[in-house]
Amino acid sequence: MEVLLASPRGFCAGVNMAIECLDEAVRRVGSGIYVYHEIVHNQYIVERFTKQGVTFVDSPDEVPEGSVLLFSAHGVSPEIRKAARDRRLQTVDATCPLVTKVHLEAIRFAREGYHIILIGHEGHDEVIGTMGEAPESTTLVESPEDVERLPFSESDKLACLTQTTLSVDEASAVISALRRRYPQVEMPKKEDICYATTNRQQTVKELVGQVQLLLVLGSQNSSNSRRLAEIGETHGIAAYLIDGVDELQADWFAGVESVLVTAGASAPEILVQEVLQRLEQDFGGKVTEHRLSEEHVHFNLPRELQQLGQR
Repeated sequence: MEVLLASPRGFCAGVNMAIECLDEAVRRVGSGIYVYHEIVHNQYIVERFTKQGVTFVDSPDEVPEGSVLLFSAHGVSPEIRKAARDRRLQTVDATCPLVTKVHLEAIRFAREGYHIILIGHEGHDEVIGTMGEAPESTTLVESPEDVERLPFSESDKLACLTQTTLSVDEASAVISALRRRYPQVEMPKKEDICYATTNRQQTVKELVGQVQLLLVLGSQNSSNSRRLAEIGETHGIAAYLIDGVDELQADWFAGVESVLVTAGASAPEILVQEVLQRLEQDFGGKVTEHRLSEEHVHFNLPRELQQLGQR
């Protein structure tokens, strides 16, 4: 069986930074650290930190006063930051800088009197955080059909922002619908969808026509991982989003002679290697890596880390 290994794949710079941030916090403080929501959307990573004594919470109210609280890579709303201050928590912001960029754009557009059309998935942590920056000035849309239902006129000041982990094609379709209906809509100077999301999607699009099956390493609540699996479905082949090697099923490979393997931006490489080893052992897989682009992005750790353990 031929196994095409997509590259780039796996961790992006924002995920790397968030995980390194939590690793360093554990090194400095030990157990008893709290994280608002999952540090990244990956089951393996969350379980690893849970075993180290990290607690993931849904509200700052769950954190004992004076404790250490990390904000996840997806960003948080001003309301959550205030709740953390009210409890005198020692906070460390592990928000991906590309998400922070969208937050700052939301603040700027709102201050300038724009109503913001945010393209994203309802309930996603990143969307909740972004909308929290200007809740009275933001409307969420997910599809071109949602655009047609918007109540604005061509005289309204409108701006468009996007969740960073969207499907490039789906986002483009919604943006096109917005521009057709509201020619005056303002866009950010630089696209919001992150470089890693774009690169991973483009790589899969380039390679998926050569295979019969797509395997994506990533958790079900990982937006960018789900978008990768959808590319396979769009191209008419079976596509499975899995957390790890234990989820592989032998019947998926009946009559299959070619497989494409990739990983979402929050999935660690160890999971990819375990799957490749199983494909080699059980199905005679011959792995060849296909690199379509290079990535050299790096984000520095937040300065708040230096203050941990000094109170």
